[in-house]
Amino acid sequence: MNATTRIIGIDPGLRRCGWGVIETLGNRLSYVASGTVTPPHEGSLAERLAILFADLGDVLDRFAPSEAAVEETFVNSGPRSALILGQARGVALLAPAVRRIDVSEYATNLVKKSVVGTGHADKTQIQLMVKTLLPAADFKGADAADALAVAICHAHHRVANMRLKALT
Repeated sequence: MNATTRIIGIDPGLRRCGWGVIETLGNRLSYVASGTVTPPHEGSLAERLAILFADLGDVLDRFAPSEAAVEETFVNSGPRSALILGQARGVALLAPAVRRIDVSEYATNLVKKSVVGTGHADKTQIQLMVKTLLPAADFKGADAADALAVAICHAHHRVANMRLKALT
């Protein structure tokens, strides 16, 4: 745990997929980059998923994280929306996995609790705490902030996750 670890957090979505890259050394966090992948609204689902996969791949290749964290999505809308979001989430899991990057998953409430201190924080609270924890962060929009929150959550839980994986 004495080496710097680069982590990408991904907030999956087919319309807007947020990503955020941080580095951690011990309990020290530093901002690297963040953004949002926005596939076009037109085209078939397969074409849009392919663009999402390619664009996430470009981000992964450019920033070369050694670990990835993906938020488990919570959907309160219809089954079709949930299915499409699930497919986008599959792409968000696959893109780092095919590059042999270890991928962890975190529930939305755990991400919020890890970053804000409450599992029911709103988007404004998340953005404020991300900016507090990563003062150099220059994110544009809630999706990139959420992705940085996922990366921060992973930074807090990664050692325990590694120990659990070693036991199985």
